[in-house]
Amino acid sequence: MDLTTSFEAAVPADVSARYEFFETRNAAAILRATNPTAFAEVIEILRDFELLRDDLLLPGGEESGLAKRLNQAFRIRGWREGRVDTQITLILRLMPFVPAGESTPRVEESSVTNEGYKVDNVKDRIAMDLEWNAKDGNLDRDLAAYRSLYDAGLIDGAILVTRTMDDLRELGYRVRIEAGMDEKAARNVLSTSTTTNTKKLLPRLQRGDAGGCPVLVVAICERTWIDWRTEGDIPMERSILTD
Repeated sequence: MDLTTSFEAAVPADVSARYEFFETRNAAAILRATNPTAFAEVIEILRDFELLRDDLLLPGGEESGLAKRLNQAFRIRGWREGRVDTQITLILRLMPFVPAGESTPRVEESSVTNEGYKVDNVKDRIAMDLEWNAKDGNLDRDLAAYRSLYDAGLIDGAILVTRTMDDLRELGYRVRIEAGMDEKAARNVLSTSTTTNTKKLLPRLQRGDAGGCPVLVVAICERTWIDWRTEGDIPMERSILTD
């Protein structure tokens, strides 16, 4: 499946300059057109968000400070964690056989319940997950959830916030060295290749794991760093990294 580029027109320039964007099925254009209020809130949150030094220095744990800040920004705007459970009821009607003295159908009923995956944030008809530094298997779960929700007609599309790999790993290393860590510990930051990042996500999108669901990917990168500055279109050194 080819990636599309509708985000180039749908996302304001000041926001697109601070993240890496990818999408399938023109997700940004679709979400902006079908859910303008919720999409505008996503843009507002991305515009205000900054990657902090502690995000690269402190261990993430179950929910990192970065995840808490982003989820809080969504929660105060009315987004909520969501889960869709499905229940299938099977009804078998056995028609009466009159010569045997039967006059009414015999009904046998059974049901099957399937507990769905949780989605970090849902509002209107958009599902949104944050995968900062989790096991990359979470991506399979997220895309399967989007596919199911879309096929059921409950969402128009999804947004998955994750991170880039190489540039953030190098940035984290330099920040940790500046903070006085030894080189071995500094090299360990964001170094595991089996965690969530765009290198793990894009092949899954391109092979169609989300089915027909349009998915917009927002990747936190070095340009999201709080000390990133620009002069025209030319990035300047972050103050913490200068010699």
